[in-house]
Amino acid sequence: MTDLGLPDTILACLFDLDGVVTRTAVVHAAAWKETFDAFLRERGGEDVRPFDDGDYGQYVDGRPRADGVRTFLASRGIELPEGTPGDPPGASTVHGLGNRKNELLLEKIRTGGVEVYEGTLRYIERARARGLRTAIVSSSANCRDVLRSIGAEDLFDVRIDGVVAAARGLAGKPRPDTFLAAARDLGVGPEQAAVFEDALSGMDAGRAGRFGYVVGVDRAGRRDALYAHGADLVVTDLAELGAER
Repeated sequence: MTDLGLPDTILACLFDLDGVVTRTAVVHAAAWKETFDAFLRERGGEDVRPFDDGDYGQYVDGRPRADGVRTFLASRGIELPEGTPGDPPGASTVHGLGNRKNELLLEKIRTGGVEVYEGTLRYIERARARGLRTAIVSSSANCRDVLRSIGAEDLFDVRIDGVVAAARGLAGKPRPDTFLAAARDLGVGPEQAAVFEDALSGMDAGRAGRFGYVVGVDRAGRRDALYAHGADLVVTDLAELGAER
């Protein structure tokens, strides 16, 4: 293992954004909760249990926005029309609910700002100093704006986010397509790349893509679940990896 805590065959690092680089996972969860709870109350029916942390981790975290809507609603036995990406926020369609969630998310980011995990930023700088290539891989369509807001855009050689994935027709996590695209853009094979993720869907993607090393970042007490979904190693902060100097 290198002093970055990685096998010496690793040439590139692929980082998720929310929950790994930035402290925005909790903001996403709050926006999803507000969106789904309002929808369930208005819809009524037998199952109007509030959206909770377990729902977020199992059905939404790490997935593209529309996939998160479909997957959570399916868990409650609800199916909605797809609608279109231009549906107004809150419309009773998959895209309408997704747009409402994004509207709430951006409002929360504007009022509360974006916090970063300093241990992650230091780790990325160490990796780049040792010649490793780096990519940000996120399902968020707001990824570039978030990176610019924290002054971190230059830390990544490649960006594969919700906008790029849609343009290229890449399936989102738990499929490995976005991570595989990042590795290709960096000029390495998956066996030469390490994935850094906090979401269970991201662990599944790392395992499905047969990446050289998969690091689970446990921000929510899901250590065992991260291992069960394919992590080679689980840490609570990337500062734990190797010898930070």
